[in-house]
Amino acid sequence: MNGTRLPVPENKRRILVLGIGNILWADEGFGVRAVEEFHRRYVVADNVTILDGGTQGLYLVSYLEQADCLIVFDAIDFALPPGELKLMRDAEVPKFAGAKKISLHQTGFQEVLSAADLLGRCPRELALIGCQALDLQHWGGPLTAPVRFQIAPAIELACKLLTQWGSPAAPRTAPLPASERLLANSIDHASYEMGAQPI
Repeated sequence: MNGTRLPVPENKRRILVLGIGNILWADEGFGVRAVEEFHRRYVVADNVTILDGGTQGLYLVSYLEQADCLIVFDAIDFALPPGELKLMRDAEVPKFAGAKKISLHQTGFQEVLSAADLLGRCPRELALIGCQALDLQHWGGPLTAPVRFQIAPAIELACKLLTQWGSPAAPRTAPLPASERLLANSIDHASYEMGAQPI
């Protein structure tokens, strides 16, 4: 399939696929790199939005308000073995302060969900695909191998969720044009890591 969009499913639930993180701090960039790779490899229907949320924090609330279903890729800290994936659904995803901090950003994913929830506009279905970070101290460094190797399995999980929600993604049959990439200006994954030293 060469198009950039699939036909819209009849149920037309609005779905947001979101990657958050800071690509400048090694494994902190997992969520951004995962959503970038998902966008590079798959075509989605018009009711699915793919977004690089970076470190926008509370600015993401407006996007959550418009979504019925949400998939988030993010780096987590659960003291798991480095690179281990953890999928949390709905009530398993902490929303309020005092819950275990799962996101590693200054404004955590919980605060974003909490703000949307307080407005009564939190997505009805939530899924967090988290990857246990190994290195968060290497300024300008790439993803570590254990985390990088989990991008493909994380994307597979996201595809399964989209299928469950009635909006399956389809593999691209042609390379994604540079003009349609989520990240450009030499900060896409391949270009960025050419200048970074792996661990």
